[in-house]
Parts: sequence; structure tokens; C-alpha cells
Amino acid sequence: MLTIKVPPNEIFDEINSKFITTKGATLQLEHSLVSVSKWESKWHKVFLDPDTHKTMEETIDYIKCMTISQNVDPMIYYTLSQDIIKKINEYIDDPMTATTFNEENIKKMSMGQPKANEKMSSELIYYWMVAAQIPFECQKWHLNRLLTLIRICGIKNQPPKKMSKKDLNSKYRSANAARRAKYGH
Repeated sequence: MLTIKVPPNEIFDEINSKFITTKGATLQLEHSLVSVSKWESKWHKVFLDPDTHKTMEETIDYIKCMTISQNVDPMIYYTLSQDIIKKINEYIDDPMTATTFNEENIKKMSMGQPKANEKMSSELIYYWMVAAQIPFECQKWHLNRLLTLIRICGIKNQPPKKMSKKDLNSKYRSANAARRAKYGH
């Protein structure tokens, strides 16, 4: 969870040609599957699509979807400074885990990575959760942490890699040599 303190501010309402003063607020934000799902249901776009540019209105709306604080003045979101938005984006990009993936594991991933022709929508992520038997309370986790868990489930659920004949013969020779040494043959 990210806590942001938004100071009191004054903005100009161009529609009514007057200044509006906001009190300021403390926002508690959570970048989660729930937030992404809310945003996608409103905008009918895939939030995690790197090819889709988000307007400032869409960005502000996602911050609203992330907000778990109660009774927030809607005008607060229009007073967010570039520094605050940058801090929110850094939070969204944070992996939130110590887990890393090596090249071999990335090749094994069957879950947590969309296929070439599909977009990573919230419904696809929910499907991966169901397929991996991940409890639905995890939909409130930081999204990057949830995606990491899904990827780990995909890797761990892969059947073991078959040994090559060369490696298998080497393993047998080694086991036979150990038995001969142990029993004196």
C-alpha cells in the first residue's frame, strides 16, 4: 500500500470560471488486480497493454480505482502534482518481491506471460489465478507480486525436464561406480 499526502491546493475550474480550494487529503492506494479490473470495466481497454497510451483523465481515473481511503473529495485527484504522480508510477512499477527469474525459468513459463496474440487483461489474470488455485484474496495484493506468484506456479507445475541420453547414461555410470566402490566389486 502507498500512502500519499496531498497538500491543500487551489485549482481553476474552467467550466465555471472560478477557483476551487481543496483541503488536502491522505490517500491510501493499492495497485492490485481489483484496481485494474475496476479501471478496465470503465474504460473497456486493457490496462497492462504497453502499446496503449493512457490520457491524463485515464491516469487520474486509475489512481481513483487504486484508492482504498474512504470519502475522498474527487477534486483532490486534479490537484496531484507531477512529483506525486511520479511517486505513484514508481509504486506501480515496484516488483514488491525479492524473486527474480533466470533465463531458463522464463522459457518454462506457461502462466503469467500472455501468448503473442493475447493481451494481459484482468480476466486473463483471474483465469491464471483459478488455474493455479490461488485464493481470491490475493486479488488485493500488489499486482506485480501476484503476477510473480502466478509465474512461479507456472514454473513449478511444469513436468520435470527429461534428461538427455548422454546425461542419463552418465548418471547410471556414476551410480554403478558408487555401488561397486561400496560393495568392493
